Parts: sequence; C-alpha cells; structure tokens
Amino acid sequence: MSLRGTLPLLRRVCQYAIPVACAVSIAAIQPAFAQTNSSTDFASSTQGLVADFDAAGLPGIPSAAAGAEGQSGSYGYHDHSWSSHLTFEGGGGFNAPIGNDHPFITYGGNFTGGVGYRFEKHISLMAEYQFIDDKLPGSLIADVGAQGGHAHIWSLTLDPVIDLFPSRKNDIYVTGGGGFYRKVTSFTDPEQVTECYYFCYTGTENVVVYHFSSNQGGANFGLGITHTLGSADTGSNGKLKVYAEARYLWVNTPGIGANDGLGTTELIPVTVGLRW
Repeated sequence: MSLRGTLPLLRRVCQYAIPVACAVSIAAIQPAFAQTNSSTDFASSTQGLVADFDAAGLPGIPSAAAGAEGQSGSYGYHDHSWSSHLTFEGGGGFNAPIGNDHPFITYGGNFTGGVGYRFEKHISLMAEYQFIDDKLPGSLIADVGAQGGHAHIWSLTLDPVIDLFPSRKNDIYVTGGGGFYRKVTSFTDPEQVTECYYFCYTGTENVVVYHFSSNQGGANFGLGITHTLGSADTGSNGKLKVYAEARYLWVNTPGIGANDGLGTTELIPVTVGLRW
C-alpha cells in the first residue's frame, strides 16, 4: 500500500482511537476516586458515630471526657486509704457533780480532744484526752484551813462511737468507754510572790499549800447529736460537724476513810465542739 493510501487510514484510526483512549482512562480513574471518597465518607461517619456514642454515654463505650471526669471527680471523695478513715474532735464545756459528790466537788469546766478511726459509717473508735477543772466547796476548804481549792482530773480513754443516722445532716450517736484517770485535789492560799523574767514582778497568787492525788480506772457513757456543716457539693465531703453531748462520768477514787480519799467521783460533763 502506498503512502498516499495509508494517510487516510491513519487519520481515521486516530479519529476513533483518541476518544476510546480517553474513555478508557476515565473509566480506570473513576473507581479510584470512588474508593477514596468512600473511605473519607466512612471515616467521617465513624467519627460521628463515636461522637454520638460518647454524647449518649452508652455503657461499655466510655468517652475520654467521661473517664477523665470520673477520675478527677471521684478522687478523694471515694478515697479508701487508711488515712481517709481517721477522725478528729475537739471541744469544751462544763461539769456538774451528782450523787454524793456535792460536799467534795462543785461545778467547773472541761476540755476534750480526740483522734479515732472510722471502721464504717456507723462505728468509730476514739482515743480521747479530757481535762476537768472543778472548784471545791467552801465547807471542805474551811475544814482544811485553806482559803481556796480546786480538783483537776486528767483522763486517757478508749470510747466507741455509734452513729444512728450517719447519712442524715442531723445525727444522733451513743458513746461510752473507759480508761485511766488521775485526780488531784489541791488547797490554796494567797501568798505574795516575786517572779522575774525580763523584769521582776511582785504580786499575790494562789499557791498550793496542800494536795492529794490518786490514779485509778474510770468509765463513761453518754448521748450526743451532730449537725453537718458541709457536704460533698461544697468540697468538704460532709466531714465537718458540730457536736453536743452529755456523759455520765464515774471515777473509782479512793473511798472516805482511806488516806486522802473522798469517795468515788461522779460528774456529768457537757461538751460542745467540732468533729472532722
């Protein structure tokens, strides 16, 4: 075939081959674009689905925000370490004698402090220190020949505390226990004294001229109420409370007729303070 006959054929082949090649290229590229778009759509829909699950807070699929909030929000309030079970108290009040103690002791004040361990919300065990300062009756002071006097009682006791309504803002509790008691009865006279620190001072003070003491066991039991000052919403977890209580106190001091004995001591200490 001559060149002159071949040229029309080539023009006709190019006329049909170029559109066919373009069509084949487009057909080959289209699935790739479709796969890319479907992957993008799948990723977008998956993210939206996860976001919907997180917002709904469905069980078994916790969100990162919920996990972080649970860790930070519950820390401390649900702390189960031994230190979270510690409890403290401090307060003061007055004492009243009962029984046969009126001739030997009168009214006075008291201070109470303690630390304890809360086994669970109903039951605690407190280790308490109490100091009682009471005056002596005038007739007893006159019998000794002094002009003044007082009775001091120190105690270290273990006292269980049972809360009856620990989940309420106003609670009622019962308590009682016993331990070591030391009682010192002192008689005083005013005397002129001189004291020197940075400068010397001369004045009159009540000086102990005679005293007797005893160490013995004793017991107490009583009833009290508490009022919660805070709550978990205010950050205090409801641990700070005001308490008021009255107890019966019995101390086995030496009986009348024994050396320096005035008989057993019975008092009603009334105390108001804070617990946390």
